[in-house]
Amino acid sequence: MAQLQKNVVIKNRKAKFEYEFIDTYTAGIVLAGTEIKAIREGKASIAEGFCEFQNSELFIVNMTVQEYSHANAFSHNPKSERKLLLNRKELKKLEKEVRNSGLTIIPLLLFTNDRGLAKLKIALARGKKEYDKRESIKDRDSKRNLSRIKKAFNN
Repeated sequence: MAQLQKNVVIKNRKAKFEYEFIDTYTAGIVLAGTEIKAIREGKASIAEGFCEFQNSELFIVNMTVQEYSHANAFSHNPKSERKLLLNRKELKKLEKEVRNSGLTIIPLLLFTNDRGLAKLKIALARGKKEYDKRESIKDRDSKRNLSRIKKAFNN
């Protein structure tokens, strides 16, 4: 039997490089039974995912949840859209921001809380320009070199 993890944390590592975050929210996800079991096995990816509004409801699109290993023929679709659960005030604010200012909503982190429920940390974000990405690379390289020098100095 596949080992279910106690706490699942699946990150979107490209998001920090590609986007500048303005605001973050934690949302619940509407899942089928086999989907939550697959997430608890750690078989999910949010790297290509994004969020969009349909009829004033927020959905995550392109999130991949692999099929559950012990599922029968009536398993879930790995790439289906999944509804996100936020309170009405947050949904209206997000929808207004996305419509008016051309921002996007991206998933940052998929995790299970202490009650075993799957939650998604999403961010209202603005895409970075090419020069911003180069700046991020420079910062990352300088931090890496500094830590390398510190390590050599301490030894």
